[in-house]
Amino acid sequence: MIDVLAGSPLLTLFLVVATGALVGAIPFGRIRLGAAGALFTGLALSAIAPHLGEGMEIVQTLGLALFVYTVGISAGAAFFGSLNRQLPLLAAATLSTVLAAAATLGLGQLLGLTRDLSLGLFTGALTAAPALDAASRLTGTSGPSVGYSFGYPIGVIVGIVLVSSIVTRTWPGRKDTPALAGTSLASTTVRVQRSVNLRDVPQWHAQQVRFSYLRRDGRVRVIVPGEDLLEGDEVVAVGMPEQVEAVTAVLGETSDRHIAHDRSLVEFTRLTVSNPDLASRSIAELNLPVRFGAVVTRVRRGDLELLARDDLVLEPADRLAVVVERRQLDAVHAFLGDSDRKAGELDVLSLGLGLMLGVALGLVSLPMPGGGSFSLGPAAGPLLVGMVLGALRRTGPVVWALPGSANRTLRQLGLLLFLAGLGLTAGPEVATMLASPTAWRAAVLSAVVAALSCLALVIAGRWVLDLSAPRAAGAVAGFLGQPAVLEAANARRADERIEAAYATLFAFSIVVKILLVPVIWNL
Repeated sequence: MIDVLAGSPLLTLFLVVATGALVGAIPFGRIRLGAAGALFTGLALSAIAPHLGEGMEIVQTLGLALFVYTVGISAGAAFFGSLNRQLPLLAAATLSTVLAAAATLGLGQLLGLTRDLSLGLFTGALTAAPALDAASRLTGTSGPSVGYSFGYPIGVIVGIVLVSSIVTRTWPGRKDTPALAGTSLASTTVRVQRSVNLRDVPQWHAQQVRFSYLRRDGRVRVIVPGEDLLEGDEVVAVGMPEQVEAVTAVLGETSDRHIAHDRSLVEFTRLTVSNPDLASRSIAELNLPVRFGAVVTRVRRGDLELLARDDLVLEPADRLAVVVERRQLDAVHAFLGDSDRKAGELDVLSLGLGLMLGVALGLVSLPMPGGGSFSLGPAAGPLLVGMVLGALRRTGPVVWALPGSANRTLRQLGLLLFLAGLGLTAGPEVATMLASPTAWRAAVLSAVVAALSCLALVIAGRWVLDLSAPRAAGAVAGFLGQPAVLEAANARRADERIEAAYATLFAFSIVVKILLVPVIWNL
């Protein structure tokens, strides 16, 4: 069997990926390794036959570039868009990373560990694969790979245990936003009892509700944004239940019939945004009321149902709830695209250009304090380019955003390839260290670094930043950059703030860890 695998590197790679998926699906109490299973099967196989890892470096690099670029694309807009509001959380993550670096230096020296091994344990305990690549390039030794492979499972276990313990807690979270998960938009027909212009309705002006249908003189039609409502009119208001109740009190009373059920002249339909010209455009930029006399009330994005605010930026494969006259229905279909197949297609041009720019940036050498140079490599380069392009969304005809399903697929594939390649190249060194007296000292350093930094972030989120428990748990998952930790949090509680905090800190924390790698090495 070993001879067959040695003659077919591709067979070896896919064997590790497949068996790793099986191992990753096995529950160890509350813990599932997920994609990390490929790392451990690769380590085991290469420990038995070290020569199977020959030539796997290109696979490791390719997987890493795909992974970090897709993360940057998905997180870039959220990161730059909420940068001012998220600065306290970003500062807390930075201080936690600096604390981890200080613990690595001090405890590593106290335990008598070599600097390159300590550097690898730092990247492994914080599950920072891109930082590992930077460390390996900087040191030129196998120490970082060995330390990463040894510290990685410890960091995963610490993260899963911590987020599982805090995510279900009910903290005040006075400076946090309420959760949208588990809530749904309400739709109510309101009978108008006093004439008023829509612009004078506080909830409509503040984009807290949307109006769609209007019944006047026995005829139902699509409402015109900004028009006058007359006494005796009936309108359909859409929004969060409390906002719909508030606008009902302002306008009049709840009607005993729901005019949205009248489909004689007006149609309600859900359409998929698959027209590439509309990607990264806001609801207001669609200009549907002027083009087609249509109104968008809701946007379905993944498992979330969002109110169609004018400033809401569309993503590929969003599903829009549209109210439109029947005679304009085909025109709206053609305008939005409404093709699930096309919405899920991958734009190879934008992907190739983005990765090319990221890899090219990674080749640029940067001067380091004390002499020498440092290049960003295939980790930080594609990550930074992905974040910038994700914030830009599009440049002329090129749409940088990827459909959500395609992004998740590429990200998972890249992570699997990276971890499988890493396991196949680092197995012999890890096996040697496990059998050496250094093993317990490396385990202590990894556990302390992971627990100390994550606990510091939780304490800051709970008592300093006054965040909710779900957002604090998501912050830990994003700080570690570990999908398995995120999965553990989501399995315990459905709350979109978990993934929001994860996206905020994921890319930023990777950059901070990469920047601290040369600092740890040179001090």
